Amino acid sequence: MFWQEDDQPKAYQVPDDIVDLVFDIQCKALPVDHACDLSTALKVHLPELGEDDRLGVHTVHLAGSQNGWERPDPKLGQKLILSRRTKLTLRVPKDRVEQVQQALDGAELDIGGCTLKTGKSKQKMLSSQGTIFSRYIVLEDGEDQDENAFLQRIVGHLAERGVRVKKALCGKTTEVDGPDGPIATRSIMIAGLNAEQSVRVQQQGIGPLRHMGCGIFIPHKGIDAVKKAEDDG
Repeated sequence: MFWQEDDQPKAYQVPDDIVDLVFDIQCKALPVDHACDLSTALKVHLPELGEDDRLGVHTVHLAGSQNGWERPDPKLGQKLILSRRTKLTLRVPKDRVEQVQQALDGAELDIGGCTLKTGKSKQKMLSSQGTIFSRYIVLEDGEDQDENAFLQRIVGHLAERGVRVKKALCGKTTEVDGPDGPIATRSIMIAGLNAEQSVRVQQQGIGPLRHMGCGIFIPHKGIDAVKKAEDDG
């Protein structure tokens, strides 16, 4: 008798070409819109920040699910109140991990008048989850009024990379403070990706200003990612 089992697909191994560095921090509060100030503070220790799109900075967000919790209003001078569990995360190419760790170990940052001290960091692999989400994608002209134009651009852009998008949902526009004035952005969730596609999008991101938290994708468990993000700090 001759018997040959069908080959079983091997589990996808997430590559470590790019990882997230998760830093312990000491910080009581931050401005709600702190992306620009955080980037400026980090550049003191990482002058190349902003020159390499593989090097990104996650802005600090707080879950908005607590009973009675409301997003602070920056116009009223309110700030994000951080817990001891809050972390600072940078997306870093493998060849720069050691450099970034050494540069930020024990660093003291002035972020819009708030002091943030960084401690030790741990590496975290990117997620193979099929649903990913970006809070801020920089908009092109007219896309703040034309949601479909934004979606078509993103879908087309990813198709050029070999990523076929089957499910995508975008959120409301958000203005992010930039060095030269407000920057119009929009959030987007992409679902139904296979593991390799998901990791590729996370590695490459979309659009400019990765050093200000724009174009960075993170995993999300549900289709309601965009709605929930509106409640995040």
